[in-house]
Amino acid sequence: MSQPLSPESWQYRSLNATTPGLGMLSDALIELAEAGHPVVAGSADLQYSNGLNKFAAAFPERYIQFGISEQNMVSAAAGLATTGQMPFVATFASFLGLLCCEQIRMDVAYSALPVRLIGHHTGISLGFYGTSHHATEDIGTMRSIAGLTIISPADGHQLKAAIKASVDWPEPIYFRIGRGRDPEIYAGGIDFRIGKAIAHGQGTDLTIMACGMPVFSALETAKALRAEGLSVGVLDMATVKPLDRAAVLEAAGRSKLLMTVEEHNVLGGLGAAVAEVLSDVGGAVRLVRHGIHDEYSLIAPPTHLYRHYLLDAEGVAHVARRAIAGETVRPGAVPV
Repeated sequence: MSQPLSPESWQYRSLNATTPGLGMLSDALIELAEAGHPVVAGSADLQYSNGLNKFAAAFPERYIQFGISEQNMVSAAAGLATTGQMPFVATFASFLGLLCCEQIRMDVAYSALPVRLIGHHTGISLGFYGTSHHATEDIGTMRSIAGLTIISPADGHQLKAAIKASVDWPEPIYFRIGRGRDPEIYAGGIDFRIGKAIAHGQGTDLTIMACGMPVFSALETAKALRAEGLSVGVLDMATVKPLDRAAVLEAAGRSKLLMTVEEHNVLGGLGAAVAEVLSDVGGAVRLVRHGIHDEYSLIAPPTHLYRHYLLDAEGVAHVARRAIAGETVRPGAVPV
């Protein structure tokens, strides 16, 4: 178990320096613990990267530092869940969603244990750390595991709401979150329900469906296209699994074009999930899947990578305009 931090230590002084979005991870867990829920948390030597240092300072007896042993952490979380605890364990998404796949499948999901897995610094947000640390396959991997819920919040406020909403959720959950520097979208509050999309307007020309960081880009794109006279709606598909099928089908019946945006391989991710829904009903609406097109991501600062893969607001708007015109755009049009 973690020991209390000294007020003189640099770790203690750095608590408020945590990036805002990830700071809300600890805020949510602290509130749940104070409300009497049996919350325990753990990390694989990344408590200052994911903000759990704040929870560790508040509840040192409930925090476990596993060191660089991610697979052991997941299996231990499963064991904690069997004793009635509510474990939240966190590490980089590239490690959690890929390295720990077997432990998540067998120890957590197969056993139907309510473990909360926090994969942070998703997609290409780790930039210079390189392809080994980029998580562009984790949604596809986790989606294929039976009984595992996937939630990809767009900002820290939605993350906090989703964690609180997960208290009575019976299934294990994989939370896919960014690096804590995502623009605020839900600062005014949010009514979050697992399995329900959040609509930001409706559109007859285009409906953009996004999860995670690209939700902000989708909203900015909608603003720009509406100013050009187009009817554009946005669906925040924070719950990737179970997907809100009703919201997808409603959008398909209203819009001429659907477009998914994700910081992930277009194979196996949100776009694939939406395509599966549409194929089940035989709909004729056109779907454009925008993301990383089945390649290993490059190494560069995150801002440069978002621009390169057309995942920033300008890039998503460019892809949307071309899609409305009936054209196809692949990332890479702008040099890194």
